[in-house]
Parts: sequence; C-alpha cells; structure tokens
Amino acid sequence: MNRIAGLISTSIGQKLILAGSGLALVGFLLVHMLGNLTIFQGREAMNAYAYWLQGHPLLWLARVGLISVFLIHTTLALKLAWENHRSRPVAYHHARAHQESTMLSRYIALTGLLVLSFLVYHVLHFTIGAVLPEYARTIDSAGRHDVYSMVVRSFQVPAVATAYLVAMTILGLHLAHGLKSLAQTLGLHHESYIGPIRIGALVLCAVIVLGNASIPLSVWMGWVQP
Repeated sequence: MNRIAGLISTSIGQKLILAGSGLALVGFLLVHMLGNLTIFQGREAMNAYAYWLQGHPLLWLARVGLISVFLIHTTLALKLAWENHRSRPVAYHHARAHQESTMLSRYIALTGLLVLSFLVYHVLHFTIGAVLPEYARTIDSAGRHDVYSMVVRSFQVPAVATAYLVAMTILGLHLAHGLKSLAQTLGLHHESYIGPIRIGALVLCAVIVLGNASIPLSVWMGWVQP
C-alpha cells in the first residue's frame, strides 16, 4: 500500500492514472455513441433502448462510477497542467516552446474545460430536461419517455444542432492530443510503431466525432424525421 501511495503521489503515477481514466472515458464515449445511433433504427428502437437503460439496476452505480472517473481525470489534468506551467523557466524562449509543442498540446486544458462545459449542458438538456423542456415531456404510444422525439425536435433547432457540432469538433481535438499523450505515458511512443498508433488514434477520434455529429446533421438535413 505504501508503494502504491508513493506512486500516486508522483507525477508519473498521476500521469498513469490520468491515462487510465482517459481510456475509460473513451470507452464510455464509444458505448454512449452506439446507444445514440439507435436513432437511425427509428423511434421504437431508440425508445426501447432508453427504457431498458433507465430501468437497469446498475444504472446509478455506473453513473456514480463515471462521474468519479471524470472528476479524477479533470482534477489530475488541471493539476499536471498547472505544475507543468509553473515548472517552465522564466527565461524559456517563447519561439522554442512553440516549436516543441503542438497547438493541441498548448490548449489541451482549454479544450478539456470546454468539453466539461458541454457535458454540463448535455446533462441539463437530455438527462434533466431543463433545456427545451417542452420536448422532454413527450410520451410515446407505449407509455415510455419519447427520447426519439426529444432528440429529433431538439436538433431541429439550428442553435442546438450547431452547439453540438461545435462541441464534437472540440471533443475531437481534445481526444486527438489525449490519445497521443496516453500512448506516450504507457511507453508506446516508439519509432517502429508510433505511425500506426497515431493513425489508430485519429481513426478512433473520427469514429467518435463523426458518429455523434451524424445525428444532429441527419436531423438538420431532414434525413431523420420526428
């Protein structure tokens, strides 16, 4: 236990926890996206999936676990970013710093905070129903919450659809750097296989971003109707 506590107190240990929590969150994003894509199967499929999910006995345990992982990830990311900022020498050359870091790495904390802000909005919108509440109270013919209609009618509002598309773009930027950093932390940053890892990370980012963005885009284009 002392060794574990000692490891957690170090920057290396905290980076490993950050990588592990980030990997868990990526897994959640994939599962969440697959659930959302049931919208393309129609009202019955999406409402049945939502009804099953809401009634699952482990739902709240999963929510508490997800919130805990997200808080750990956010707290450690901000802590490490602040410590990294403070450790830079005052005389550190500005031009050299820009050469040795990418645009994504310089704004990783900012994109993370923007993703956090979007998550709060997303929960208020589709979970609590505080955003566009008139769409959140609809019931389908089976007496279930009509999630399908709520999602479609919400994304018919241009401002809402645009906000989600912008959020997905920011999420993609955050994931692109996050997955690269994860590979470095896990010791996978080697010349012989760094290329495939980068390609795999970009493909994973594209799947998550395009998968989620396809929903508001399809509604906006009229391909998915209420």
